Amino acid sequence: MESIEPHYLWRDIYRSEEDENSPFYERAYSEFDFTNQIYNYLIHPQWDEFGTPTLYVKIIFADYSKGFLIAELLGEWNDALHNDIMYLKRDVMEVFNAAGIDKFILIGENVLNFHNSDDSYYEEWFQDVEEEGWIVALNFQEHVLHEMKQANIDYYINFGGEFDNMPWRTFSPFQLYQRVKEIIGRRLN
Repeated sequence: MESIEPHYLWRDIYRSEEDENSPFYERAYSEFDFTNQIYNYLIHPQWDEFGTPTLYVKIIFADYSKGFLIAELLGEWNDALHNDIMYLKRDVMEVFNAAGIDKFILIGENVLNFHNSDDSYYEEWFQDVEEEGWIVALNFQEHVLHEMKQANIDYYINFGGEFDNMPWRTFSPFQLYQRVKEIIGRRLN
């Protein structure tokens, strides 16, 4: 797992450690000291921890004028044992939401499992953005999406269809946002 790095091709236009609105502002990273781990597996030091031992995040882009954020996730999303959604929402996404972000793109191809508890934090997050915003899950693995559907998370987070196999790395962050926005627009109409 230490070889799985967060997407880095957009680092010349955005770095969460340089964003004063980011909860990771002024965080220092090492390329050589592997200190974080998921269970017994060390992970790349560029991933950000936010209070849960099994799920890590990297904010790879945020644009406050358009109000969107792109985050990549790694690990096991475990609400049953660690209440990961509470930490993700309270300690990361609420910070950005307070700064004007109401559209969230979550990239989950490196989320290995999902374990549900209840949906109250998903509902709360959905209510925080429901006026003009949305939450989208891109490229989550099929078994993870199956678990999310069984837990009715799809009521709060958009996934499925074109969101399941989007070649997001071929886009700039603005192109990705525009593409996701178009798909959401079609789903609402």
